[in-house]
Amino acid sequence: MVQKIAYLDCHSGISGDMFLGAMLDAGLSLDTLKASLAALPIAGYELKSEPFHDKGIRGLRFDVVMAEQEQPARHLSDIVALLKTSLLPPRVRETALAIFQCLAEAEATVHASTLEEVHFHEVGAVDAIVDITGAAIAIETLGISQLYASPLPLTGGHVQTAHGLLPVPAPATLEILRRVAAPWKPCAAE
Repeated sequence: MVQKIAYLDCHSGISGDMFLGAMLDAGLSLDTLKASLAALPIAGYELKSEPFHDKGIRGLRFDVVMAEQEQPARHLSDIVALLKTSLLPPRVRETALAIFQCLAEAEATVHASTLEEVHFHEVGAVDAIVDITGAAIAIETLGISQLYASPLPLTGGHVQTAHGLLPVPAPATLEILRRVAAPWKPCAAE
């Protein structure tokens, strides 16, 4: 049996949109992604993908365009219910649920709360739900059995969030990196 391995060269980090752009560039069909995401009981977004060139290198730019920017804060139980009531294939659903579980556990740790008390602001928004579920769809559709990444560049500075101004990397991000023993390297960029 042939295994497909994906390697992410994260020389400047990676976002959900960047991951999905890379997966589209690697052969995932935008129509397949759209059709698969239609299994989620959410609306108010549009998927856009366009080619771009930067310093002579070609790629795909992917974006989830929201009809409304205001999003409700969702608890893990809300997202679990959303995914469990979806018509997604079981492996896609399980992968997306595992990602949200990991995020919730990290948030609970840094906020010294329980999983039931964790509420997602940015991560609970439709954009993030689409990115995370889309990533699970891409992995399954492309038949990726193992996924590796280069050491992640950890920058500094601050980012405005629903919780206020947070340091970069955000505490929950550091907690996830710690839990999975992800390799990282310092980066002077802010």
